[in-house]
Amino acid sequence: MSYNFADLFEHSVDAMPERIALIQEDRLITYRDLDIRANQLAHYLAAMGVGSGTKVGFQLHNSIETMETLIACFKLAAVPININFRYGVAEAAYVYENADLEVLVHHAVFADTVRAARAHAPKLRHCLSVDDDEVTAEAEIGTVRYELAIAAGATWRPFTARTGDDLFMMYTGGTTGKPKGVMWRQEDMWRVLGGGIDFYTGEPVADEYQQSRVGKANDPSIWFILPPLIHAAAMMPTFTALWSGNTVLFEPRFDARRVWQAVARNRPQIMVITGDAMARPLLDAFAEESVDAGSLIAVASGAALLSQPVKNALLELFPSAVVSDSIGSSETGFGGIGFAQKDDDPARGPRVQTGRGAVVVDEAGRPVAAGEEGWLAKTGSVPLGYYRDPEKSEALFKTVDGIRMVVTDDRARAEADGAITLIGRGNMVINTGGEKVFVEEVESVVKSHAAIYDAVVVGVAHPRWGQQVAAVVSAAGADGIDFGAVLAHVREHLAGYKVPGCVWVAEEVVRAPSGKPDYRWARGVTEGRDPDHRSK
Repeated sequence: MSYNFADLFEHSVDAMPERIALIQEDRLITYRDLDIRANQLAHYLAAMGVGSGTKVGFQLHNSIETMETLIACFKLAAVPININFRYGVAEAAYVYENADLEVLVHHAVFADTVRAARAHAPKLRHCLSVDDDEVTAEAEIGTVRYELAIAAGATWRPFTARTGDDLFMMYTGGTTGKPKGVMWRQEDMWRVLGGGIDFYTGEPVADEYQQSRVGKANDPSIWFILPPLIHAAAMMPTFTALWSGNTVLFEPRFDARRVWQAVARNRPQIMVITGDAMARPLLDAFAEESVDAGSLIAVASGAALLSQPVKNALLELFPSAVVSDSIGSSETGFGGIGFAQKDDDPARGPRVQTGRGAVVVDEAGRPVAAGEEGWLAKTGSVPLGYYRDPEKSEALFKTVDGIRMVVTDDRARAEADGAITLIGRGNMVINTGGEKVFVEEVESVVKSHAAIYDAVVVGVAHPRWGQQVAAVVSAAGADGIDFGAVLAHVREHLAGYKVPGCVWVAEEVVRAPSGKPDYRWARGVTEGRDPDHRSK
């Protein structure tokens, strides 16, 4: 059997060729036509020397062409590399070079950044430019218009040796350091994030045809994928939907008002989001102009957890829908899922039922007893390591008592009922006077106050305590923020040393496309000006 991304997709094509695979605004494409266009692109890329192991970057917002590019690469056993489309020249050039890119597919709107960045990546020899709704691709040296490449390729499937060992690689966001390429076997990634193990029952899928076989026997549902496909939180749900015969709905860019218009027009059953960064604007837009969203039966957040006030609001807005949080990362894949309940204690910490080998371990890598804290780890299907970084790979990916695992920087507590409570990232801990403060815990409570729209917590220098807890926040309304009331609210839930001593107000809290906090940006805010509030 070959548990390979391209094979799994082709099984769906063969079983359900006339079903709609993708919807992007007013564009629809069937499984058959998506397969044909991916074949054409694959043949063009093969003629350019792309083959097994070749690194092909994609600097694209969500679109049909993005999926064609991914599928074409997998058909050739090439390795698509996600390039954050928000990167500046220096950041993009770093990933181009670090990933050993040879080919890049990008939307035309990013042409200026690509042109400047590729000058620092000598291995990048060929670019394809995709028209988008803002810019039409222009011909230039070393760049070909995407549709010309499609037209030049044959329609039949390329003959390529593909296996479950083919490489899947995902670059981390780099919000706390340089981006790193996490290497997976495709079969392992399928097992942990692609439906190769049932998310709810934990049962492994029996064979490579099971997803398409079950999909053919059932009516398709529509999955509205809102996060960018440059992140696994969007890419893997998209492939899971396609491997099981469903339809995926895209918007090129996140615009909350347009999202609800698309919901009313297309009637999706499942909406995938990333935390408060998407949920809050969606709630605001719905309050301003509501639509018929009764088709939604599930709202699933991945990559960034929802705050309790947002969970409450979603449950009130969609009383018959399931609202879920999932934990995981590029290094672990799926680690567990939790279902929202109203009015939980915001200081309790996110709690999930574990899945597929998630465990809390001590410093030696051995499981801790119920009630004890340790490091969140993952066993079973885990990555091969970091690309071009054996030192960090050795530090994170370990073998303990004959069991291979990835031990993360996340602190967690094992619960008696088998659940795991997340405490926070160890590499983001604030040491204030010898007390350790996890920023996620403080962020959760700060965001639970009605006056706060969003918040990021960092440590700032303090002459007595070494570090002090600080927050960068945005306001929920036009009336401003009563800092005394907010901090009193935090003090009701947390110890005094965890209460932010300094607060900066920003018009908007900056986050990565994945929805994760941008801590480098927040530190820049704290270093750039005096705080708007300082405790006595």
